[in-house]
Amino acid sequence: MKLPTIDTGYLVETLLKLLFTPSPSGYTDRVVHLVCQRLEQLGVPFELTRRGAIRATLEGKVSQPDRAVVAHIDTLGAMVKALKDNGRLQLVPVGHWNARFAEGARATLFTDTGQWRGTILPLKASGHTFAPEIDNQPGGWDYVEFRIDARVHKLEDLLRLGVHVGDFLAIDTTPEITDTGFINSRHLDDKAGAAVLLAAIEAVRREGLELPVDCHPLFTISEEVGSGASAALHQDVAEMLTIDNGTSAPGQNSSEFGVTIAMADQSGPFDYHLTHRLIQLCQEFAIPHQRDVFKYYRSDSAAALEAGNDVRTALITFGVDASHGYERIHLDALESLARLVAAYMQGPPLFSRDRLGIGPLTGFPIQPG
Repeated sequence: MKLPTIDTGYLVETLLKLLFTPSPSGYTDRVVHLVCQRLEQLGVPFELTRRGAIRATLEGKVSQPDRAVVAHIDTLGAMVKALKDNGRLQLVPVGHWNARFAEGARATLFTDTGQWRGTILPLKASGHTFAPEIDNQPGGWDYVEFRIDARVHKLEDLLRLGVHVGDFLAIDTTPEITDTGFINSRHLDDKAGAAVLLAAIEAVRREGLELPVDCHPLFTISEEVGSGASAALHQDVAEMLTIDNGTSAPGQNSSEFGVTIAMADQSGPFDYHLTHRLIQLCQEFAIPHQRDVFKYYRSDSAAALEAGNDVRTALITFGVDASHGYERIHLDALESLARLVAAYMQGPPLFSRDRLGIGPLTGFPIQPG
């Protein structure tokens, strides 16, 4: 097996384009168009599901049972809950994130007829007026509001602008890449995973590598609200690899460097054999890696299994500091992940029509009990 060279310039340029394309769950058409353009440039055929997820195909020597690699391109965001008498907007979150990370964020409001810029602020925001009350006020989505950068002072002004309940807000990502290789931005979850998947595809296509079975890169659009890959899989997909963020935080074994392989999350353990195949690939190609278990985390893998898909799943991650906040990763992790994805695409499948893919047949002993 030949491990292709990952074009980190392509990876970073793709990541920045994704980060500057708003895509809160439920408002993802723009980012779907962007990813489709990238696939077209790489000569990779794809189709859209009824809901708008992207299902691409890299042809292998045989067509089935095939495999999938998935990353989600939807992000956290917010939605208008109510129009307030003071001309501000009450918000609810899209996805699960804390209003603490929304305070002070710049954002774009998308209405039926246009878009408006503005800021998410706590209800008491003026230091010269409220002083210590700012630090003492409660936190949460009931205690923030959106201030539009337009002449709005009352409810009627909002109606004049065409603002409605249910309008989407996309939070500015404000990415910054340092000379030391760190990438700071909102929504690295999972725009970085999508960039990794595209970079792996680009490397495989550029070097003309032959795959043993068809591989379906999937880009889902509703992972942050729970459904994700639940309905995006071909029915003959036997194994699915998910790329998403890990959590570099106290009590976790994730790292901002190398690959973090998830052994389990809140939905349970990942497939033993597929997970250990990934560990073997990291060892074979000297890809830095570590293992972790996530207690308060779920991904596209959980969505696929809960929907009844009979598929083996595994999760590989880039370690994110301050996940679902103002996140930080290192380019080293993204390059390592892209190398692992490219290696996985070229490896033999765990499952075929003449073997079950368990026990000694995959090189692993059957576990007692």
